[in-house]
Amino acid sequence: MCITCGCNGDGHQLHSHEAPSHQHQHADHQHEQHDTDRRVITLEQDILHKNQLLAERNRGFFEAMGITALNLVSSPGSGKTTILERTLADLLPDIPCFVIEGDQQTSCDADRIKATGAPVVQINTGKGCHLDAEMVNASIKHLKPSQDAILFIENVGNLVCPAMFDLGESARVIIISVTEGDDKPLKYPDMFHSADLCLINKIDLLPYVNFHVDKMIEYARQVSHIDTFIQVSATTGQGMEEWYSWLKEKTSVEVRL
Repeated sequence: MCITCGCNGDGHQLHSHEAPSHQHQHADHQHEQHDTDRRVITLEQDILHKNQLLAERNRGFFEAMGITALNLVSSPGSGKTTILERTLADLLPDIPCFVIEGDQQTSCDADRIKATGAPVVQINTGKGCHLDAEMVNASIKHLKPSQDAILFIENVGNLVCPAMFDLGESARVIIISVTEGDDKPLKYPDMFHSADLCLINKIDLLPYVNFHVDKMIEYARQVSHIDTFIQVSATTGQGMEEWYSWLKEKTSVEVRL
């Protein structure tokens, strides 16, 4: 078990629709338990230090290629994949887009993304609960994203562990749905603190749920530096133009609305 986040991390599988599958071992998680707190703390620092070094390598590659890499994080069921599907349908083929899909099991989400025409790699983390910089590094070698592209990294559905692992992304986008609860920022402050943008999804359901948008934004501002909150419905398309405008500001290519 990983002392950093509690995941088992017993061998992650990376599947590409463009290249043969191969086993991707997350060696950092394959360690033994230690008896003293002092040793545990030291090992945790080593794990995060190695991840940070690889994250900086990824970031350097993205910057050199003019690639905007977005780490999409949320709890399960927030609508990350649906938002991504609609975004790709609206941006392709005008904007080169590539996708890394992270899930514990199956290629269901990668299959949905493949149907949009975007190149995609699926990472199955097994019992692991997050993506890390090494997995992303291996994935981009298969994807080979082009110059000035947008790389969407859909992280494993989890509002705890992914907050600790820098992937080398240009920005971190947290997605919360109105079917969850407006107190999510207070319950998961680390994830909100690490995010650059918040998408509030499924706003078409607001008349039917007990969710207060203003209260959620107030809570988020108490625990984070997020200054942009975009309300969207991936189902109806409401608010998606504002999301695309934000993408335009982040990329070096023109996003046609």
